[in-house]
Amino acid sequence: MNFIRFTDLVATGQVAGKRVFIRADLNVPLDAGGQITEDTRIRASVACIELALQAGAAVMVTSHLGRPTEGQLTPADSLAPVARRLSELLGRDVPLLANWVDGVTLQPGQLVLLENCRINKGEKKNSEDLARKLSGLCDIFVHDAFGTAHRAEASTYGIAQFAKVACAGPLLAAEIDAIQKALANPKRPLVAIVAGSKVSTKLTILQSLAVKVDGLIVGGGIANTFMLASGLKIGKSLAEASLVNEAKAVIDAMRARGAAVPIPLDVVTAKEFKADAAASVKAVADVADDDLILDIGPTTAELLARQLKSAGTIVWNGPLGVFEFDAFAHGTETVARAIAASSAFSIAGGGDTLAAIAKYGIADRIGYISTGGGAFLEVLEGKTLPAFEILARRAAQGSSG
Repeated sequence: MNFIRFTDLVATGQVAGKRVFIRADLNVPLDAGGQITEDTRIRASVACIELALQAGAAVMVTSHLGRPTEGQLTPADSLAPVARRLSELLGRDVPLLANWVDGVTLQPGQLVLLENCRINKGEKKNSEDLARKLSGLCDIFVHDAFGTAHRAEASTYGIAQFAKVACAGPLLAAEIDAIQKALANPKRPLVAIVAGSKVSTKLTILQSLAVKVDGLIVGGGIANTFMLASGLKIGKSLAEASLVNEAKAVIDAMRARGAAVPIPLDVVTAKEFKADAAASVKAVADVADDDLILDIGPTTAELLARQLKSAGTIVWNGPLGVFEFDAFAHGTETVARAIAASSAFSIAGGGDTLAAIAKYGIADRIGYISTGGGAFLEVLEGKTLPAFEILARRAAQGSSG
């Protein structure tokens, strides 16, 4: 996929004196008092902002925050806490501007944060009128918010249609590069781990990957449904019996290509779903009618770890058991550490996956950690994200618009 990179525009001197509009992802969690509880997204956005300022641009940055009602800015929806944190990180005052759609006065070297873009009427429906107004504010539009790349909104898609130049910021470019490396041009064998509570939420992902990957590892409640499809008993474990035929179809699609979906040989069970429940390791044939399967067993975990050791590329989405409970975390930990130890290029995404990576302290040994939940899942489904499509189209047009 060809697209214009903001870093290339900076390197070739095309940014100095220009008005640069950065769509960042500053949608951070806030507590009841309006204080930021986790600022990873803000810190990740600093590189693009500093790059633009150092290049001598007049810099506008905006983001959504929460789910505001269009046309109504309330204190709870304001980017004021983000402006304060950005000021601290950048070591300079970051003014916050409301009612900015009809014009922003800014000189090269100056920076302003534009209030919550989802307040603007027409934002979510990608109003052409709003998109044209946004594009008129800038010489260069920089999309640097992968977490919104699956949404075609005025500040993510419409502005890219009409801006003089539309390009990918360093965060978005890194995501595109990692996704292409993992899925478009993977080093083989390509192994995907898709885990979670329900097959229904990830069925299209499983179906899409079944025709691409060399190994498909399933975990969590998804694995229970695949065990049912293989004729195994799962007691009272979470599963979706209505999707057994779909699970069988995924297994058959993999088998037709000489690939496989490994079905657990042993599992960790409990009688109750709670952190201090007594854990029992059992062969899958010994699962009782009143058992809950809450993790894969140690034999299965080691087999999967060996498979991952020989992989060329690993895509990981979802923990393999209830890893929040230490008694049922062994499977996820074994697989996580196997991914970290593998020489394969690995890409991981999804909230629970990132929590597992943090819990086991392996972030520096994962090839690429995706910052977008829904966007990452849609990529795995085989969808072309709107942000990728419009940036590629603008690059093909030579960004004349």
